Amino acid sequence: MLIRLAVCGAMAAVRLVELAYSRRNIRSAATSREGAWSRRTYPLIIAIHGIVIAGTLLRGREKPKWPWLLLLAAAQPVRAWVLFSLGPRWNARAAVASDMAIETGGPYRYLRHPNYAVVAVELFALPMAFGLERLATLASFANGLLLAVRIRDEERLLRQLPGYEEHFRDKARFVPGLF
Repeated sequence: MLIRLAVCGAMAAVRLVELAYSRRNIRSAATSREGAWSRRTYPLIIAIHGIVIAGTLLRGREKPKWPWLLLLAAAQPVRAWVLFSLGPRWNARAAVASDMAIETGGPYRYLRHPNYAVVAVELFALPMAFGLERLATLASFANGLLLAVRIRDEERLLRQLPGYEEHFRDKARFVPGLF
């Protein structure tokens, strides 16, 4: 229980810090736009994260499956890389400031949406690490459906920014070299 409590507690704490950071970044942007689907999916995405963390804490097995826990841990430096690369441009709402500079360094050198890739790994690996295969599958499926519509919204706004199309035209969304 101690490992599960520590891991789920850390994941919950990180999510809360990210939400506060996101809110601050949106408030400090001169103007930012958010697509209709991004606005609609945001509460559902928050709910999925909460369900996965709480479900894993309450229903997970005592003994962790270490390969999944290591995958979860390995995703965290990539998340930090994303946050540091975007700095005040990062937010959890997929809001795009109209005067935002396109990030072409860090993980954005290789992918269009590295943060969503990290989230996909986390939503699958956390419940899998504690034996909750069904929760991992259902959460990943729901997250995939929500991201499918949210990313279209976000990219529509990003394409209006100078340099986005040129830099990301040949970049995969989630996995470098795939598609």
